[in-house]
Amino acid sequence: MLLDVSESQLVLVDYQSRLMPAIADAPFVLANALLLARIAKLMQVPVWGTEQCPDKLGSNPPELRDLCRKTLVKQHFSAVADGLGDWLRPPARPAGNARSLPKHLQKPVSPSNERGTIVVAGCEAHVCLLQTALELLEEEFDVWVVTDACGSRTERNRDAAFDRLAGAGAELVTTEMVAFEWMRSADHPAFREVQALIK
Repeated sequence: MLLDVSESQLVLVDYQSRLMPAIADAPFVLANALLLARIAKLMQVPVWGTEQCPDKLGSNPPELRDLCRKTLVKQHFSAVADGLGDWLRPPARPAGNARSLPKHLQKPVSPSNERGTIVVAGCEAHVCLLQTALELLEEEFDVWVVTDACGSRTERNRDAAFDRLAGAGAELVTTEMVAFEWMRSADHPAFREVQALIK
C-alpha cells in the first residue's frame, strides 16, 4: 500500500522553541519537518501544526508556522482531544437544498474531498506525537508516522513510541518515502522541485 497524495494531510506536532533544544538530533528532526511541509505545499497537501502550551514551551519556528494552514494551540498531550479531528474531517453537509427539505429528511453526506490519510510527525515522539497518532487511529484515520521527522529527549523513548505505533496499526515511513510515494513517478510536475528540496 502506497501513500496517495490526493487523500493525504500532514500534521506537524510541537516543534517548539523551548522544547527542541532537549530533543536528540533536533536539527535533523526539524529539517525533515520543514522539508515535509515544503513538499506538502508544493503538492497541495494540507499542512496543520500543533503547539503544546506555547506560553510555556514557545511557538513552532516561524518558517514552519508559515507553511501550516492553521496551528492548534493545545493543553492535552493528544491534539485530537483539543479538536484536531474536527480540522482534519470537516463536518458533513446535508444533501439537497437545506431549505427545501424538512430537517428529519435531510441526510448527511460525507465530503467528496475528504482526506483520511494523516501523515504525522513531531515531538516528543513518545508523548504528544504518540497520543495524537493513537487517537487518530481510534478516529479511523489511516496514520503514517514519519520517523526521521520525530524526536524525543532519548532514543529509547522515541523507538518505544515507534514500536507501539506500529503495533497499533500506524505505518512507519521516512520523509523521502513520503515524497516519492506522493509523486509516484519522475514524470510528476513537481518532481524537479521536490528533488531540489531533498538534495
